[in-house]
Amino acid sequence: MRIIAGRHRGTKLVEPAGASTRPTADRVRESLFNILTGGRFGEALIDAHIIDAFAGTGALGLEALSRGASRASFIEQGPGALKTLRANIARLGREADAAVISGDATKIASWRGDAASLLLADAPYGSGAGLTVTARLAELDALAPGALVVIETEQGESHDETVLANAGLTLLDDRRYGRARLHFMRYEG
Repeated sequence: MRIIAGRHRGTKLVEPAGASTRPTADRVRESLFNILTGGRFGEALIDAHIIDAFAGTGALGLEALSRGASRASFIEQGPGALKTLRANIARLGREADAAVISGDATKIASWRGDAASLLLADAPYGSGAGLTVTARLAELDALAPGALVVIETEQGESHDETVLANAGLTLLDDRRYGRARLHFMRYEG
């Protein structure tokens, strides 16, 4: 697993031990970031503050930093994943640009700092936690109005439009890559 493009292109990331963490596949991550840098959603990465919920190894947030994001907040609860995440942040020398929040992303109690313009939520498949964390972060004013939200789910998962509307979200796009499905949404605030 490597950083695909940008300032840290080619840097090998520390991989998690065991099977408790499921990193986003390289092909899915590359497609995601090609979409984010392609202009369809504006300048989604340049100088952005992003939240990488269910961060695991931190590959999504670190890819965003490599491609021009100014700040990344990583939320992770697994002890092994936290160790791997911190090692990867250090490997890229991004400690000054990264905040690690240890805990359950769906139960975060408060938010300090600026609201994010991009949320990347790669929750455990089948849990529905991507949408739960989005709603929770919105309640805490951790998402800026107009923020782009990308939730990764298993291919067969979808979101009810009424639930999305109640959460202040508009579905913009939906892409499938093998087992993974990416849902691109706009948070209206």
